Parts: sequence; C-alpha cells; structure tokens
Amino acid sequence: MLNGKKIVIVLPAYNAALTLERTYKEIPFDIVDDVVLVDDNSPDNTVEVGRSLGIKHIVKHEVNKGYGGNQKSCYKKALEIGADIVIMLHPDYQYTPKLIHAISSIIAMEVYPVVLASRILGQGALRGGMPMYKYVFNRCLTLFENILLAEKLSEYHTGYRAFNKEVLESINFTHNSDDFVFDNEMISQIFMNGFEIAEVTCPTKYFEEASSINFSRSMTYGMGVLRVSLTHRFHKWGLIKSKLYAKK
Repeated sequence: MLNGKKIVIVLPAYNAALTLERTYKEIPFDIVDDVVLVDDNSPDNTVEVGRSLGIKHIVKHEVNKGYGGNQKSCYKKALEIGADIVIMLHPDYQYTPKLIHAISSIIAMEVYPVVLASRILGQGALRGGMPMYKYVFNRCLTLFENILLAEKLSEYHTGYRAFNKEVLESINFTHNSDDFVFDNEMISQIFMNGFEIAEVTCPTKYFEEASSINFSRSMTYGMGVLRVSLTHRFHKWGLIKSKLYAKK
C-alpha cells in the first residue's frame, strides 16, 4: 500500500509468455498489493507462466475478446478485489515497471486521479525504436484530439495508465469498444466526467516480442480515434447524446 491505498497492477495479456516474467519481476512489490493477469485466449502458455510466477488472480478468456475486452475484465477484477489504485501495465515489457512508484504516488497523494505514462514527452519513443510513421501518426492524432477535446495531453495512445477507483467506478467503460480504440473512448469519458489527467515521461522499447499493431490496424485505429473525438465534441455541444457518456 501507499498512503493507505491498495495498489493493483493489471496485465492485459496476449501471447505474452516470452516477456511476462521479465515484466513481473520488475514490479515493485514493496508497494504493490496484487497483480491481475487477464489472458485473451492466447495460443501460447501465458497462463502457465503466470501460474509459475505465483500470480493469484488469473482470468483466461475462452474466446478472444480483443484489447478493449481484455481491459474490461482487468478493471472489473481489480475493483472486485478491492483496488484503490489500478495500474495497467502491458506484459510485453514495452513499458518499464520501474515507473510504478512515481505513478502510484501521484494518485495515492491525491494530486491527480489519473496518470498516463507518455512516450512522447522527451525522446523516449524514437530512442526506443518507435517507427517514424507511428510517431508522426501519433503526433497528428494527438493534435486533433487536443483540439476537439479542448485538452492538452502529449499523448492519448500510451498503454501504460493508472486510475483511482473513483474514476473506474464513475465512467461506464463497459460501453466501450472491444478493440484498440477502447483507450481513447476511456480518456474521452474521463474528461467528460470532469477528471484531470497527469502525465509522466516514459521510455519505451520496440523489439520482436513486444506487441504492436500493423499499418492496416493502425489506420482502423486512427479512424476510430477521429470518431471518438468528434463524438466527444458534438456531445459537449449538445448536438448528440452518446451512450459512451451514460452514467453507471
């Protein structure tokens, strides 16, 4: 715990057998209370590796539910076991668990209710091997989102993020897509509900075992991001009423 807050790390996994152990062993268990592993019907032995590491809370999907569907299971399980702070960490070792102390402190000390680990602040993305087209794509989408949402984040697309339980209990994330655009829908919901978001600089690693979507999926994701941004603005103006922002 940190400042009396129970900290739970959630690991949304798909084919993470080769990197799960490296990720898990860097988690700072001096403050982390529990770990939840959700395996999205991986064809590899991710679940077996998780069990060998002693992870108590393992959820295995019998069918592949997608990245967003995986996160839904992660957050539901974390709240079920009494989390006060939930940190999503990809088990592909692309993001360093060594930032968990810093991220947790911001929420535990009630400075901000949500923290994103940004690859764009500083030079972490390009130094870590992010392909140039993804970097440019990221920057363009972020600019568009900042304009439409009237916010000022350096990145909306990081997979390393943390929430206090009040945020997860307030937004209706079960309405969100089961695909990658889930992340952007969630940020939109957070801002629409009046919560603030902090960012910390995060290095990243691109290597063979790290998960990454291809160009075609990136384009689909980009179109989804544009849709979410426009929906947010039109809802804010009262031109439409989206179920995305329905109360729980």
